[in-house]
Amino acid sequence: MQQFENVTIIKKANVYFEGKVTSRTVIFANGEKKTLGILMPGEYEFGTAEKEIMEILDGDLLVQLPGNSNWQEIKGGQSFEVPANSKFKLNVKSLSDYCCSYLKN
Repeated sequence: MQQFENVTIIKKANVYFEGKVTSRTVIFANGEKKTLGILMPGEYEFGTAEKEIMEILDGDLLVQLPGNSNWQEIKGGQSFEVPANSKFKLNVKSLSDYCCSYLKN
């Protein structure tokens, strides 16, 4: 999906890690929530209450998913899934554009 239609966008940005990670929240008519954001190069750890699918639209990063000691390379056009109530690590190699979908269990 290249664009979203009939959505509400929260104007206030979500800002993390001293501005190195930012996003905007998009809410769909059916209550579905996504965030669109930018990851600057660096190392980050995130926690999530809901299951997530993180789609990397452009960029290059490594992800370490919960319960896994290995790092997985993710490039633009690829995605990964994070279980609810967990933490995951990112090692962002180049400026990365992403869309994160939050899924109800």
